[in-house]
Amino acid sequence: MNDREVMGQKTIAISISESPDMPALGLTDAHLRDAMAEIARHLLAFGARLAYGGDLRKDGFTDLLFELVARQRREAAVGDERTSVTDYLAWPVHIEKTAEDLEAYASQLSGSAGLVLLTLDGGGCTLRDRRIEPLKSPTDAEWSQGLTAMRKRMLDETDARIVLGGRVKGYKGIMPGIAEEALLSLEKRQPLFLMGGFGGCAKEIAETLGFQLPMKQSQSRWNGREAFEVFNFADLKNGLSTEENTILVNTPHVDQANALILRGLMRLNDPEQTAIP
Repeated sequence: MNDREVMGQKTIAISISESPDMPALGLTDAHLRDAMAEIARHLLAFGARLAYGGDLRKDGFTDLLFELVARQRREAAVGDERTSVTDYLAWPVHIEKTAEDLEAYASQLSGSAGLVLLTLDGGGCTLRDRRIEPLKSPTDAEWSQGLTAMRKRMLDETDARIVLGGRVKGYKGIMPGIAEEALLSLEKRQPLFLMGGFGGCAKEIAETLGFQLPMKQSQSRWNGREAFEVFNFADLKNGLSTEENTILVNTPHVDQANALILRGLMRLNDPEQTAIP
């Protein structure tokens, strides 16, 4: 079995959102988008499936992922349907959209990309269901319930998670979204790849796990941060050694991060390859 066939059996979740630390790092939001594009492109090239819990903002990360998978499909061999990206839409996200808007968006997707609409408790919700459900502005409690349900559903349907960026203020839900997704992965012992080189929530999670980063350590106490204090870098379970994970959480160089992420995934898929402690 070649690398593409092995990776084609895996679904990798990507957690990403804007990082407030980008200006201090001499970076812009364009660097974060480019990083996501390169990571996704490499995973798709190896046949992996991608999952993202997002929204439908124009020119957002969802659009970027869908464009990548459409391009990948055009370049792939005829009949190759192995690469795909799925966007999970939590109930509070899609309940503010009309069924017509959702149908129009879904119709633009290639056959290897799609939307998964969820109910408030994380069950499936079809476009037909949405036609009979009125638009609504979700309450704060519904945002929290719906987002957590979506993240748990994604956890059950993915094999590993990559985390980068992320805001720690102005979020919806019980804690920053990237933090909740990372915490769920740690609790389930799902392989977790932390990229702290772009700052934000990913950096602060890495700090809490005991990694040393060159940036000044954050003292912010966002909801849920204390839950990470019971974990350390050994709990990432991502096939990388402590030294390799230290490089991954510090590097702003996407090529280096890609090489490490793929190395870890390959080790996880091959029991004869083991990470150095």
